[in-house]
Amino acid sequence: MDLTFYISAFVALFVIIDPIGLTPVFLALTQGCDTAQRRAIGRRALMLAFGLLLLFGLLGEAVLGFVGISMPAFRIAGGVLLFLTALDMLFERRTQRRDHTAEEVERPDPSVFPLAIPLLAGPGAITTMILLVGEAETSLQVTGVFGAMALVLAVMGALFRAAGLLERVLGRTGTVVATRLLGMLLAALSVQFVLDGLRGAGMLAA
Repeated sequence: MDLTFYISAFVALFVIIDPIGLTPVFLALTQGCDTAQRRAIGRRALMLAFGLLLLFGLLGEAVLGFVGISMPAFRIAGGVLLFLTALDMLFERRTQRRDHTAEEVERPDPSVFPLAIPLLAGPGAITTMILLVGEAETSLQVTGVFGAMALVLAVMGALFRAAGLLERVLGRTGTVVATRLLGMLLAALSVQFVLDGLRGAGMLAA
């Protein structure tokens, strides 16, 4: 069993979904809600995100084939997209956009928008699911990708439940530091996706 693949899948999804960075946004979006309401909102958002990521993980490559896009090309494009996301995390633009989104949304139930879409199951997470499933060589590895996705969402759920405590422990500075570190990891992973795409297209030696 190749543990490296499963660990990489978990790290990639953890970094792009960014549970630590999303927790303060969740708090902002559920201000004024009691504990039961806050947990219900988090539960609905996680269930919807799980369904969307599962769907794209299962059918994403088939959709690409239908429109004539090869997996090497998608790996390169996905790597570039994830690298741009990493830059946003490193220079705090992603956090600023999330805060701005949280301020704009005044819906009583933010579980669908913006929590599930686009914060949990956004373009980056969908792209990562398609890339990881495309990289899987066995059905066991495909199952491992979905398991890693479920585990990341489970961590997100735990942080949703402990959002108030985490906010007090980390504070604004701790959240920024964690986001920067995750951004560095995502940048390295995105470059790896590009290199894998170039190798798949025969432009680099294996």
